Amino acid sequence: MTADPGETPAGTAGAGTADLTLDAKVAAADVPPALIAQSLGQYVRASWLRVRSGNSGVLPVILAIVVVAVVFEIITPEHAFLRPSNLVYIFALSTVYMVLAMAETVVLLLAEVDLSAGAVALIGGVIAFKLVQQPGANWPWWLAVLASLAVCGAIGALQGALTAVLRVPSFVSTLAGFLLWSGVLVVILGGADTTLSLNTSDPNQNIIYEMVQGLISPVVGWIILAVVVVAAGGTTLLRSAARRRRGLVTPPLSLTAIKIALAAILGAAVVIICSVNRGSSLKSVTGIPWDIPIVLVLLAAWTLTLQRTRFGRYMYAIGGNPEAARRAGINLAAIRIWAFALCSATAALGGILLGSFFYGEYSSNTADPGQLVLYTVAAAVIGGVSLFGGRGKAVHGVLGGLLIGGIAYGVSLLSLGSLSTPLTYILPGGVLLIAVLIDVQSRRGSGSVNRV
Repeated sequence: MTADPGETPAGTAGAGTADLTLDAKVAAADVPPALIAQSLGQYVRASWLRVRSGNSGVLPVILAIVVVAVVFEIITPEHAFLRPSNLVYIFALSTVYMVLAMAETVVLLLAEVDLSAGAVALIGGVIAFKLVQQPGANWPWWLAVLASLAVCGAIGALQGALTAVLRVPSFVSTLAGFLLWSGVLVVILGGADTTLSLNTSDPNQNIIYEMVQGLISPVVGWIILAVVVVAAGGTTLLRSAARRRRGLVTPPLSLTAIKIALAAILGAAVVIICSVNRGSSLKSVTGIPWDIPIVLVLLAAWTLTLQRTRFGRYMYAIGGNPEAARRAGINLAAIRIWAFALCSATAALGGILLGSFFYGEYSSNTADPGQLVLYTVAAAVIGGVSLFGGRGKAVHGVLGGLLIGGIAYGVSLLSLGSLSTPLTYILPGGVLLIAVLIDVQSRRGSGSVNRV
């Protein structure tokens, strides 16, 4: 049993003491509180210390989401911004930004940037749509999706090689890629005025259509939620118990229980919101859109990749201090190429979801690749990913994408006529500027520009 931290003599207190020493406070600014806290109270104090030192994590973007929701609920009373039908639509609208922001996060962690993500995403979507529509070919939907991811991954690898091997700045190589692939997109579409439409009567094409438009029944939604919470919670508790038996550092048990409870409450809220009838008296529309589990699965995959694999640790090391990573024996060029390839492959999935969001249609009016990439970078940075590399998580992209989607939809409800379009740029731009200022001050407050 650990002794009462408050009884530890001053000057000998370690990271687990209630009254943190100066050394422990400095460590707390960079080490996750769960790794230095021995109780829930210590975790709260360590978290507050990180916020005061400038490393506020997801707190700013969560507060921004709350502010945006409250403001638009007040200024658009006739549309009821927070009613269930609007919330479900906002998430569907934000899905593409979330996926693209997670893709961009992978590159930003290396202190690089991918400005071609918007154009590459659209190419990925068009390729998938074309393949499932090929007469006589009968490409299965899953094979068309895999082919789209592979082609876009190769595009990303090429751009990554230009940056990692030929030392072309990523800003230049991906900006050139944005222009190049935007032109190729028009060629693949078959012309600037061409529209691709999925035939929803074809079961194969209908699966891609339902990636965003399809619904899971509320009953199945509750069953899935229960299975996920029990499985994830049980796995977390068993892992913590195993680490504790081996004498390794583990988060306080009370903190783990609170996180599991919060996840269950949040999941239940989503299911309840999606279970409300969003249709009319003539046709009932209830259920969980398929894009929600798709985003959650992708979030889990990228979280595990970045937090639990050697590849992810190498990425944080390179973003924090590339020279130190090189001296440690990490192949910087290979990691960078893989990061750009995975970024583009993930962006391709976002492009496929974009076509599904627009009811299975692709055209030159569906999405502007320029606006798409601007929103992509903005969502990642606003969510909490550092422009200087070495700091950020996949969940930051999800939260940033949700904020961007909420702003875009809220502006569309204002009915400001000619002012609506400028505001869709002005508001995200202002929030992005604030996010960058927070990031800069965080780095300055920690006394380092490159820190894992």
